[in-house]
Order: sequence, then structure tokens, then C-alpha cells
Amino acid sequence: MRLEQIRAAINKSDRDLISLLAKRMELAIRTRPFKKDTLDTGREEAVIKNAKNARFGVLTEDFVEEIIKGIMSESRKLQDKNLTLVAFQGEHGAYSEIACRQLVKDNGAYIPNEKFRDVFEGVEMGAFDVGIVPVENSLEGAVTQVNNLLVKTKLKVIGETVVRIDHCLMAKKGTDPKEIKIVYSHPQALGQCAEFINKNNLEARPYYDTAGAAKMIIDKNRPAGAIASPLCADFYGLEIIQEHIEDDNSNQTRFLMLSKEPLKEEGNKCSLVFSTTDEAGQLLKVLSIFADNKINLTRIASMPNREDHGNYNFFLDFEGSDRDPAIVKIIEDVKANSQSMNFLGCYKAYKQ
Repeated sequence: MRLEQIRAAINKSDRDLISLLAKRMELAIRTRPFKKDTLDTGREEAVIKNAKNARFGVLTEDFVEEIIKGIMSESRKLQDKNLTLVAFQGEHGAYSEIACRQLVKDNGAYIPNEKFRDVFEGVEMGAFDVGIVPVENSLEGAVTQVNNLLVKTKLKVIGETVVRIDHCLMAKKGTDPKEIKIVYSHPQALGQCAEFINKNNLEARPYYDTAGAAKMIIDKNRPAGAIASPLCADFYGLEIIQEHIEDDNSNQTRFLMLSKEPLKEEGNKCSLVFSTTDEAGQLLKVLSIFADNKINLTRIASMPNREDHGNYNFFLDFEGSDRDPAIVKIIEDVKANSQSMNFLGCYKAYKQ
């Protein structure tokens, strides 16, 4: 290897090292709900011993011990800060993390999860303080997995935000754009950039997450691109080949913030999901409750009911506060005229 190649390899090792260190700190923070005290002498001694046993090459025992002690000291400081543990699906740099930063601006620790179900279950069991999930996109419509989980969740919606989706084509630094033939991203992102992909004769390959795709192409031997947020380029040391490649510049995604407890202060927007019996006029009967009371519906969406084939679940967002007796009566009337209903919560509507 030449000096330039060695230095490039060192740069990659440093980036990998920091990434692993960040993941280690996130795991340490996640132990907080399960511990009374941040200092556990016996556990720390075991961690140091385990690290020493794992050393190889030129690492000395003293050097390893010094590093691990420093890491654990920083871990305790982070645990003592009592950060808000915010769960999202995907990898760091995902649009969901951007939503996290908008909804929990201060004192937040943003923790990636592989699946949407992991976010819901983590908040339900108290492993996270809140979870933030995408519910609908202005181009692609409802996020099916999330909406299916909302049908029966015991969690409450306590906030919402909207993230402007600015897709970028990115690749490893030094990649010749002409050599990129394959592009990876989440299926929804690929759909939102279909015109750009077709125009440039790229082969679209679905991946579980936009940020995950960006992270993955670092280790690709052949030139490949990823479609993700600009934040991903910074996180993973990638070069942005082209910005704003989405088919529609009005592309945006709405996110909900979920908690075990309802919002403490008064909200001005409510969400619920219901199903009706398969009888003529039942849906109209429910919707008429809102019309008769002059309540503005801001969202109406339907999805097949997985437990009752041929029937549907209906998602409604509407203006009003659940502390208003008139709204409480409307919710009761909807429940009385539905086969099933889940009131998801009342929260403050997003304002630009």
C-alpha cells in the first residue's frame, strides 16, 4: 500500500471507530431505564477484563484499560443527563431522525431501530420515552406498516411534524458519476425519484432504509449510488452527486410522536381509527357525526382490515381538543356507531 492508500484506510478506520463508539454510547444510554445508579463497579471491572481479553496486535493492556475507562466515564455522564430517549426506524441520517430533531430539539438522544414494530414495542415497555414514526407521504400516501400498528396500539399521539423530503444521489468520494449503474434506497424513495432514475437509466434496488442504503454502499466494491437525505452524506462521508432529484419538489412526509401517556397540555388536533360493520350507510353515519357538528376533518384514509377481510379501517384527523365536552361527545358517538375504535390522542397541530 502506498502512503495515500494507508491514509485513506486510516480515515475509514477512524470513521468506523467513531460510528461504533456512538453506537456503544447509545446502548449505554438505553440501560438507564433499567438501572437505579449509573455506577456499577462490578460491571465495569468485567467490561475492562473482557476488553483486555479481546485485544490483539500492538494494543497493550494499559492502553485498552485507559480507553475503556474513558468510554465508561463518558457513558455515565450521558446517563446522568437524563436525556429523552427518542426511538425511530432506520439508520442515523434517515428522514425519521430529522423528524426527531424537529420534535425533540433539546436534550434528546435519537436511537435507531430496525423495524417500526421495534419502535412501538420499545415505547410500550418503557425502553424509550417517545417514538417518532412516518404516517403519510404527500406523493406515496400512507405508510402501511405504521398505520397497521396504529390500529391497536395503546400508545398516544402527542405531537406531529412535517419533513421536507430532499432526496440526493450520493456515492463514495471519488466515484465517477458515469460509472454508477445501480442505485439503492427505500422503496418509497425510489418511487419518489422514479423519473430521475428512468431518465438516467439506473437500476433501482430496494433497501430497508434510505440511510441504511447510504451506509451500505461505503463497502461496495463496484460503483453504486444511494438515494438519501443530505444528512447521510455528512454522517457516512459520501459525496453528493446531485441534489433535489425527487419528482415533485412539494414532496413531504408527516410524522407522529408516540408516548405511553397522553399530552399533558391541551391540544388542538385529534386522531382516531375505526372500523364499521359491512352494511350500507354505516361509514356515512360515522362521518355525518363530524359534519353535523361542523368539525373539520383534516385527514381521511382507509386501509384493509387484516382481521376482517373485505372490511376496512378508517383513519381520521380532525380539529378540536379532547378537553372540549363537545369533542368528547363526538368521540363517544363515533365509538357507539363503530365496530371498533381506537382514539389515538390529542396534540398540537404542526405549524410551519
